[in-house]
Amino acid sequence: MKKLLLCVAATGSCLTPVLSHADSPWFSLKEGNGFKRFSTSVGWLHVMSQGKANPYQITTPIAEGSKVAVGEASLESVRKSIDRSTPEGEKQYQKFESIVKTGEFLTLIKDGVLPANLSGESIINGLSGWTAQGSGLEPDDIDTLGIMSKYHFTDNVAIEMKGGFPPKVDIKGKGKIIAPMTGTALPSGTSAFLGLGKMPLKNDILITDLDSYDVVSTARAWTPAFEMHYQFGKTGVNKFRPYVGAGFMYAYFSEVKMDKGVKNDLLASAHMVQNLLDGKAGAALDHKTSSADLKVKLKADDAFAPIVTAGFTYDFKENWFAVASVSYAKLSNDVTIDVINKTTGQTLNHAETSIDVDPLLTYVGIGFRH
Repeated sequence: MKKLLLCVAATGSCLTPVLSHADSPWFSLKEGNGFKRFSTSVGWLHVMSQGKANPYQITTPIAEGSKVAVGEASLESVRKSIDRSTPEGEKQYQKFESIVKTGEFLTLIKDGVLPANLSGESIINGLSGWTAQGSGLEPDDIDTLGIMSKYHFTDNVAIEMKGGFPPKVDIKGKGKIIAPMTGTALPSGTSAFLGLGKMPLKNDILITDLDSYDVVSTARAWTPAFEMHYQFGKTGVNKFRPYVGAGFMYAYFSEVKMDKGVKNDLLASAHMVQNLLDGKAGAALDHKTSSADLKVKLKADDAFAPIVTAGFTYDFKENWFAVASVSYAKLSNDVTIDVINKTTGQTLNHAETSIDVDPLLTYVGIGFRH
């Protein structure tokens, strides 16, 4: 982004002598009808997001119908995962409880843990990909120093570059991200011998509650805009001169950081996925640390957006003026989050969403024409 601004500045400085010698009256640096070619203002820029949060789309490498060994698992996790909403599910749940009592009496089950030789396997569904409805990201309002530079082709037509000191933006989260796991447990060993059949599974696993965090991420926003303006009235005649404009905005985000709590939630969910890949479904349900060495990668894509403006200037001295404007940009940014196993390079969790920023920008400043 800094390179882009340097290029714009360098281009402008290179073009100045060309424009000064151009034959067209539009590009001549000679003043015409008393107006000044250049103006610059500095003031307060307030940005308010008008957009809405869009739900996260999440994918993992756990294919639909994956058969995974359960291994050792806590009785509490197994109980929570049995789907008791159907008569068959309730029947198998009651059988499971009977077998647990027998196993505890025979000391086959100790300390509330189901051993691997009794747990069997499970067929897992629902984790390959899903939409977390009601979730998303929303940027908070920001205030920063605004700078507007304008070149006037004529007394009425001008081009403006607007920007400001790049502010730090707080990104708020909305909703819960829940993994909708379903499947079938396939008992083995003594459990199967004692008559325990296939058990339907259903467990909505909470990945993170975004509402519980004040700020889920922060970023520094670089959002220069370039517009063509038409200003009504005439220099030296009208002190109050309204104007309208249209152009485009470029949005770039640097120093993107995630809240530590949200990051830990995502790391925990990736450990669950790795445990499933390692054939340890019980360890996944018990939220145990896996064999993976994890890192989180957060990225916000650059974006271009159309922008429109309405405003006015008021001359209180020959070269000094006050300015106020309201702008609206139709801006949307894509955000991706990847949790990667550094040992294998495999992405365990991939989440993406878009932020409809759609900012409304209000600006009040003091300017000088030269």
